Amino acid sequence: MGLLQIVLISLATAMVAGWGNFQSYNLEERDLDFRDVDLNKLVSKLPLEQQKTVNGSILYDPNWESLDARPLPSWYDEAKIGIFIHWGVFSVPAVRTEWFWNVWKRGNSNECEMYVLNNFKPNFTYQEFAPDFTAEFYDPFAWANLFARSGAKYVVLTSKHHEGYTLWPSRYSWSWNSMDVGSKRDLLGDLATAIRENTTLKFGLYHSLYEWYNPQWMRDFANNFTTTEFVDNKITPSLYELVNTYEPEIFWSDGEWDAPSEYWHAQEFLAWLYNTSPVKDTVVTNDRWGGDTLCKHGGYYTCADRYNPGVLQPHKWENCMTLDKSWGYRKNANIEDYMTPEKLIQTIVESVSCGGNVLVNVGPTKEGIISPVQQERLLQMGEWLGINGEAIYESVPWLYQNDTVTPDVWYTTNKNETKVYAVLINWSQEVNLGAVEMQTVSAVRMLGAEGMLLWSGAEVGINVILPALDKVDSKWAWTLVIEKV
Repeated sequence: MGLLQIVLISLATAMVAGWGNFQSYNLEERDLDFRDVDLNKLVSKLPLEQQKTVNGSILYDPNWESLDARPLPSWYDEAKIGIFIHWGVFSVPAVRTEWFWNVWKRGNSNECEMYVLNNFKPNFTYQEFAPDFTAEFYDPFAWANLFARSGAKYVVLTSKHHEGYTLWPSRYSWSWNSMDVGSKRDLLGDLATAIRENTTLKFGLYHSLYEWYNPQWMRDFANNFTTTEFVDNKITPSLYELVNTYEPEIFWSDGEWDAPSEYWHAQEFLAWLYNTSPVKDTVVTNDRWGGDTLCKHGGYYTCADRYNPGVLQPHKWENCMTLDKSWGYRKNANIEDYMTPEKLIQTIVESVSCGGNVLVNVGPTKEGIISPVQQERLLQMGEWLGINGEAIYESVPWLYQNDTVTPDVWYTTNKNETKVYAVLINWSQEVNLGAVEMQTVSAVRMLGAEGMLLWSGAEVGINVILPALDKVDSKWAWTLVIEKV
């Protein structure tokens, strides 16, 4: 049942209960979104005590004060770890960056210019890369299995990057989508099916609002956003198409920065998403909805790419980061360009300790292969989380985020605060935990090792004797569990 029907039923119920008169709406029963009817006007006909809740669901108004009051669905904070996938036509040249088209066309990259000059005919266009986006080895079920083994709990795929090419057969991206040119497949839909049929991971979508060289966008930009041709004809209908067709439980917006949220009709879309969309109860959103929203409005904050503040934040946040220096696949990347497993685990531990989630990016090839080094990093992450996940999943920040005496010790705790987890980035035979008060400790053990550990009070905090390293299953970082009195 849609929200419109719920509101009308509530109005009828109010009449039966003896509540005054109301003005009727003569509306045909059909699929409606906020553009078809003034839902707020309908709701205003309800008694005051019912105006904010219909059938037990809170209604959110299309303004930031109301939208920001929506509680973040608990699954997201508990999940902690996600996989980001940057895939598109930029995966064909696979040189320098997923911004290849932009930096090449603007003459900002000698590397991109020389690549095209040396390998393609004169007057070659970016659109001519698209037929080679074949995805011939793309196996979404293999991807889903890899992501599950990585220890991630959610996946976010680029449905459309700034180039405007969509990974689904969008009615609003004619001739510039994966069904019309390239793989001739619904790449997005295939992955959604594989994730949902074979894993327990949540499925989410990234979507760029702006498109570098879309003529409608360029006209609105030139008009200083006093016109909304691009939003009305392309973006708004595409957003509804995505949500209604694929029901993503994460909507990761981007490409918002040049225009204010009012131009993007962001508040109206989010009100629909939270009130009446098919994912209204579970969907989470980020903070990239206009030049005025970053780190200020939205379900959780991203603030910047690779955001890792190192201190506890007052609002839920996410560190979206890359294994390589680029988000898209680079065929000329060296092994030194990839994050080591030690650095990957350290980034996870630091971020989660400070209340964040971590979204780990991979960039597949044009053929649909996730490179061996990226697969290896994901499997190493999964190996570590398989041993130390108790300190990560469903954890909450502790009183201290990192230790007051020993560097590179990061803390979390469980929800009822009966245990404190101290994750050691560096190994030593004995460690001083200055943030832990001796009188609060009943026992200390290590995840991935047998038995209890010897510990004693210290001048500041406690000292813990660690087991022999060859008796410990964990690698790259080690978790002490402090059982509280």
